[in-house]
Amino acid sequence: MDKSYSLTADGDARLDKYVCARVPELSRTRVQKLIAAGNITVNGRPAKPGLRLNAGDRIELNIPPTPPQELKPEAIPLEIIYEDDDLLVVDKPAGLIVHPAPGHPAHTLVNAILAHFPHLADIGDFLRPGVVHRLDKDTSGVMLVAKNSAAQADLAKQFKSHSVTKAYLALVKGKLEPEEGIIEADIGRDPRHRQRMAVVAAGREARTKYRVVKYFGGYTLLEVRPETGRTHQIRVHLAAIGFPVVGDKIYGVKSPHLSRQFLHACRLGFKLPSTGKYIEFESALPEDLEQALEAIS
Repeated sequence: MDKSYSLTADGDARLDKYVCARVPELSRTRVQKLIAAGNITVNGRPAKPGLRLNAGDRIELNIPPTPPQELKPEAIPLEIIYEDDDLLVVDKPAGLIVHPAPGHPAHTLVNAILAHFPHLADIGDFLRPGVVHRLDKDTSGVMLVAKNSAAQADLAKQFKSHSVTKAYLALVKGKLEPEEGIIEADIGRDPRHRQRMAVVAAGREARTKYRVVKYFGGYTLLEVRPETGRTHQIRVHLAAIGFPVVGDKIYGVKSPHLSRQFLHACRLGFKLPSTGKYIEFESALPEDLEQALEAIS
């Protein structure tokens, strides 16, 4: 279970040093990681470790449980679209978390891939070996995983430079017009609900393109292309303009036709680390999303 603390600064001090002094169970490295993840705020806003505090500043801490210290292979069914010496392209089903995290120590995509490729455990971050991007638990579709450190570095660089093509299909409530557009709004932690993201002035730059695929009565099927990779970006941006993703229990609207959000990573394009050749992979709509479209047609 998460631990929470509320502190009030009593004088001039660096944020990270002040928190370490007041919460001895936390190392300075752990505090800095919590700050980077948005789990420590000052006066309700994200901050940096070196922020100078003033007397009276309010510091809120949300400390998630320490993640597990061992990754184990698990024989979870996995649909592999493509594989070479450098990478795997998989079709992730809805409901599968990408990597272990607080509250979800196992039964993840990483555990499944370890059963297929045991050497993955030696690549990159201990709890996120081979992971170069993520999909939300209830988002299905194309995902890429590196199989060696060189490939991971190459692919991570492509994602950072925004040269990777990422396309999603999303069903939203309402008739979205115009039929093509760009949403530009900074995204950060919601100051009122720390487990959520929101459009906030102090957030990170975020840009999302969309085009209408088809109108279904009071709904719109979109192809969405996020040009940046912020947490929950598509869901937050569409909700912010008044067209929430159908079935999204956090930012959107519940649906009688779906038990999860209608968001599917339908296409992913990048350059192969081995040759530099650009290649794209696609994933068809899963059955539950197809049935939802049939229900509203």
